Amino acid sequence: MEGWVKSQFWRYVMVLLFFSVILDTASSVTHYSIPEEMEEGSVVANLASDLGLDVKTLSRRKMRLDIRSNKKYLDVNKETGELYILEKMDREYLCTTKTATTCFIKMEVTLENPVRMFNIEIEIVDINDNAPQFWRDTIRLDISESTAAGERFSLSNAVDPDIGSNSIKTYYLSESDNFDIEIQTGRDGSKFADLILKKPLDREEQASHNLILTAVDGGVPARSGTASIIVRVLDTNDNAPQFDKDSYTINLTENSPIGSLVVKLNATDKDEGSNSDLLYSYSLYTSEKTQQTFSLNPNNGEIRVKEMINYEDFRIYDMEIIATDKGTNSLSGKCKVKILITDMNDNHPEISIKSFSSPVKEDVAVNTVIAVVSVSDKDSGENGQVDIHISDDLPFALKESSDNYYELLVSEPLDREKVPEYDITITVTDRGNPPLSDNETITLELLDVNDNVPQFPQTFYTIPVMENNAPGASLSSLTAIDPDLHENQYLVYFIIEKEIANTSMSMLFSINPENGNLYALKTFDYEIEKEFLFHIEARDSGVPPLSSNVTVHIIIMDQNDNTPLIVSPWRAHGSEVKEKIPRSTDKGTLIAKVIAIDSDSVHNSRITYQFLQNTDATLFSLDQYNGEIRTMRMFSYRDSRDQRLVVIAKDNGEPALSATVTIKLSTVETALKTYTEVPLEYDIFSDLNLYLVIGLGSVSFLLLITILVTIVLKCQKAKPSKAAPPCRNSVISERNSTIADSTLVSNDAYWYSLFLAETRKGKLVVRQPVPKGARYIVSSIPRSTGLTETSDSAASTLQDFPLFMF
Repeated sequence: MEGWVKSQFWRYVMVLLFFSVILDTASSVTHYSIPEEMEEGSVVANLASDLGLDVKTLSRRKMRLDIRSNKKYLDVNKETGELYILEKMDREYLCTTKTATTCFIKMEVTLENPVRMFNIEIEIVDINDNAPQFWRDTIRLDISESTAAGERFSLSNAVDPDIGSNSIKTYYLSESDNFDIEIQTGRDGSKFADLILKKPLDREEQASHNLILTAVDGGVPARSGTASIIVRVLDTNDNAPQFDKDSYTINLTENSPIGSLVVKLNATDKDEGSNSDLLYSYSLYTSEKTQQTFSLNPNNGEIRVKEMINYEDFRIYDMEIIATDKGTNSLSGKCKVKILITDMNDNHPEISIKSFSSPVKEDVAVNTVIAVVSVSDKDSGENGQVDIHISDDLPFALKESSDNYYELLVSEPLDREKVPEYDITITVTDRGNPPLSDNETITLELLDVNDNVPQFPQTFYTIPVMENNAPGASLSSLTAIDPDLHENQYLVYFIIEKEIANTSMSMLFSINPENGNLYALKTFDYEIEKEFLFHIEARDSGVPPLSSNVTVHIIIMDQNDNTPLIVSPWRAHGSEVKEKIPRSTDKGTLIAKVIAIDSDSVHNSRITYQFLQNTDATLFSLDQYNGEIRTMRMFSYRDSRDQRLVVIAKDNGEPALSATVTIKLSTVETALKTYTEVPLEYDIFSDLNLYLVIGLGSVSFLLLITILVTIVLKCQKAKPSKAAPPCRNSVISERNSTIADSTLVSNDAYWYSLFLAETRKGKLVVRQPVPKGARYIVSSIPRSTGLTETSDSAASTLQDFPLFMF
């Protein structure tokens, strides 16, 4: 860019200094002719050769090309001196004036050292690169069908940007019987066409004509463009209206209703618009009587009855109708109409009810006379003969008693619950043509009799009731249906008395005698009462009364309303269970078993056990289903001697209820001589002082012997009359021992607190009198161990009571 600015500067300097030289040089012009649309890079000429310049000095002399236009379409190769196309040139774009026959691009070639300037003129020669094009793709013309042949219509001409022979040369019209074109030449040499009408048009034959006009230029090869010509033919009133028929014959019965349609005349006109709009009218040959009797609609040609027609007065009507169009020069057509009046059966038969009994009881006897009717007709002959009938689907029949008199009888048994009343339509029809008829409707009402037993929707009702219900709560509504009426429909409900365990049903349940609503009179406990079965009767108030009953099955549904009761290990109320176990207990040894019972049923009584607190979670495990607490490993010297376990027994109800028991475990050392097996030596003692181990072992052994002796003495001195917990502390350390603590478990917490048991030398000893019928669960007693009863007070033998081994 900077070099170009400098060259421009020096150019102006040279112009000022050597103005005269420049004038001499510019006086000559070099002319070239090239076609438009030449490809980029195409060589036009060798300027160096044509201007007599040395090619080798072009670069040194700073040869440049200046074009007198906005774009630089050409350039000079300074190495070869060739003038070449830099950008395609469109003659129609460069020379927009249509009248211009030539198109030039002028430029200057400037050289320095010494300064020389040459004028170059490039003529752009036209090629046929544009097709003719119409200003409008569609040319619309409206031509009346009355236009004479030879009429001329101007058409829009096509344009072609090319010039000379490449411009529009001629026009062509698509084949047509009615049209042709004539080509005209303007003063500027442009071509255009006129549309010529060869023969008159007929809109009724063809309403529009579609033509194609084609413009062709004179180039090689020739190019063309098309336009569509749509000619719409305008209508003229050249067709007269025509009726469908020249004459009409119409049969019309007398007494036709005023305004009824006699005939609708139809005339058509092939013209369109107002030329086809028609008006209908009577001609002068139509009599006044006819015009008074019949009306003619001037717009649609309908002839209707205007006055009452009587066959006896006038039998034939003749008329002439004219249809006239609304064109400027209106045309018309006409037709004749003959109306023939026919006689008709114009007197209706009559029916009369002479006697009628209503209401009647629904149990009325068959063949009972309900009503007497008479019929008559003023006509004579066939028109005066009548037939009488009622609907076939009614339980009634007509029986002729005398001339024109009939009796209405009951033909089938009646049932008010199915049909409470009957609308009986008696129809009488004469035998005329067309037949006339009359009818009379009577309503027969049926009186109710008590002939229906009350019915419950179901024969058996199962009603679930949740225990702990509120007294007086509604359980269900037991409603019977009686289709009878009034007092025959009024029902009274009551419970059929039935005693269960000296308890009447009316003491447990009540029913509303008016609507059948069932209520509970007390709160039910599933653990005591699980179901009730009784009957409810519904009785109407008819004479005699009718009744029916239904069976009701009340099922008491369990609710989680009982908290689990922990019965093992036994403990005083609010106290903790204390146990002592040998410190040498093996892994997997049963330490204790928690047993809980729940008076609820099904899932509400399913109990699971969990540790609520555990001093060392790695030392003990609890089976969540049977409550067994076992060691998970052996005790080590690091383990605390006192372990506190809190076990929660939780039922599966919603919400869940639970109980807890606290077990305090104390570990004791056992003398080596009491064991049949010598425990393995632990590596843990390898690092202790031998003397310290011997001392601690001796002290532990003496302490264990003292505790065991004390426990045995206390158990032997215990009095039978006082309730005491089982001797759970007498745990023997021998692994092969078959004697274990026993626990007597009662399903009733109250009885369990009164009657306790213990084991003595493997025997179950009852320490209190046991009530007859009580059921117990004995746990931890070997099956081979005999069960005996020992008590200070007189008591029944233990064999009298069902005991279950656990």
